[in-house]
This record gives sequence, structure tokens and C-alpha cells, in this order.
Amino acid sequence: MKNWTPLMWIYLLLAIAGLIVPWYFNLQFMAQGDGEFSIRDFVAEGFATSGAASLTSDLLIGASAVTLWMIVESRRLKMKGLWLYLVFTYLIAFAFACPLFLLMRERKLGDW
Repeated sequence: MKNWTPLMWIYLLLAIAGLIVPWYFNLQFMAQGDGEFSIRDFVAEGFATSGAASLTSDLLIGASAVTLWMIVESRRLKMKGLWLYLVFTYLIAFAFACPLFLLMRERKLGDW
């Protein structure tokens, strides 16, 4: 972590927040259920109201664009571990994977 720029620290803090905050709500959702997690119910609740549908659609469209950019950018910069960011996006949270990718991209650009 020597010679990290302020931007790198911000990306790290955002990645940590992106890990903790969505999973706080994921765990609450799971606790409200009957003990079995249902991805179908989880997605349905994301479209339960117009406001929720707006936020869900916004996230899905924006995350799709950024995921495509992550693929192109990681290939352009010859970054290793692209598959990890894609897995993290779907198994942990986009809010975690994206800032983590940006942090690692900054490291690559600075040849850390």
C-alpha cells in the first residue's frame, strides 16, 4: 500500500462499502424469508414498485455497460484475473467488484 494515491484509497473504501452495504440488505432479505433463498423472489422484489423497478433497471443497464468496459479495458491493459471481477459482480455485488476493478486498474496504470 506504499505510494497509493488518494484515488486508490477512495476506490478501496468504495469497494469495502460495496461489500458491506449490499450484503447487509441481502442478509436482511434472507432473514425475512421462510429459510430458503429464492433468486426469483429477490429479483421480483427489485421490480415490486415503480421506484424499485427504476433503481433495479438503472443498476442492470449501468452495470452491463461497465462490465463490458471492464472486459475491454482489462484486455487492453493486459490485466490478470478478469474472471474474478465478473464472478464478484454476480456473487458478491457490482458495488464491490467495480471499485475493486478500478483500484486494480489504477495499480496497473501506475505499474505498482
